[in-house]
Amino acid sequence: MSDLLDEVLAKILEFLASSGYSNLTLGNLVMMGVALLLIYLAVKKEYEPLLLLPIGFGALLANLPLSGISGPGGFLFYIHEYLLNTGIIPILIFIGIGAMTDFGPLISSPKSFILGAAAQIGIFLALFSAMALGFSTSEAGAIGIIGSADGPTTIYTASKLAPQLLGPVAVAAYSYMSLVPVIQPPVIRLLTTKKERSVRMPPILREVSKREKILFPVITTIVACLLVPTAAPLIGSLMAGNLLRESGVTDRLSKAAQNELINLSTILLGLGVGGTMEAGAFLNYSTLLIIALGAFAFATATAGGVLFGKLFYVITKGKYNPMIGAAGVSAVPMSARVVQRMASKEDPENFLLMHAMGPNVAGVIGSAIVAGIIISFA
Repeated sequence: MSDLLDEVLAKILEFLASSGYSNLTLGNLVMMGVALLLIYLAVKKEYEPLLLLPIGFGALLANLPLSGISGPGGFLFYIHEYLLNTGIIPILIFIGIGAMTDFGPLISSPKSFILGAAAQIGIFLALFSAMALGFSTSEAGAIGIIGSADGPTTIYTASKLAPQLLGPVAVAAYSYMSLVPVIQPPVIRLLTTKKERSVRMPPILREVSKREKILFPVITTIVACLLVPTAAPLIGSLMAGNLLRESGVTDRLSKAAQNELINLSTILLGLGVGGTMEAGAFLNYSTLLIIALGAFAFATATAGGVLFGKLFYVITKGKYNPMIGAAGVSAVPMSARVVQRMASKEDPENFLLMHAMGPNVAGVIGSAIVAGIIISFA
């Protein structure tokens, strides 16, 4: 009887030793805390819930010891290996974004392209700063692109240049995107005066014809992709989705891109990114630097757009509101809403939303082109 009890006890101890509880490390516990924080921010604070929720849960799964979920043979591994590292998921999301985007405000105000380009300065400042801190050129490119304020572009670039940094880069990008209403106002107020923020502009833009809206994605694809061939996957997928929207003959495909395609892709993207956030890969000094550089990239991108907006203010002799430049980052439509909210605080009857949407959607195109440039040179 004693031998039988000893054998049973040995089996129980063996089972406990092979369980996840016995193999939990401090790193696992910390990362599980980070995962729960992301889930909390998504559910309670509604910070980018469509991404932070699956990213948080993916991170939780990745830090369960011995589960094998994020290793070879696990489903998170295959999402990361075949859908993220290949760039397929960001491309599919860009098709959906294109189908959801109205480029009318940009077409009616082509100078918005300049503000969209100006806001990309944050990418290059963060890139050079990352190199100065010891990151390789490829790693610096993956970090700098956080300044685009464009999640799919950031993930696509990181997957091409530095897959090992995909977790912290993606978390930084989407976290700061959710904080656009917090990050941008102080920068805007610092660089503008009350008089400049109070400038009124005509609330109605030029009406854009259907022909213009159909030609825009075709012409943009040809011009941009011939100029920067490495940007073709991002620009091409964005404009393909937009053509589905504007053609008027593919409503079913347009609706599918805006709903089923982008929703499924977003789920897989979030889980896949979360799966890269294992304690060993995430808890290090580099992650802290990436998070800090991401904040720097966002702030300087906003500043670049505002400073060019001030240049427009001078050129037009005070008829252009420089805050509009802040919308040049491609956080659509959050940045444009921030501009409108700040304008309303200065003057409740000042409507800048449509003016701000021009640079906002220009930023999407601009960040994709910059991503292509960085990939080609890194």
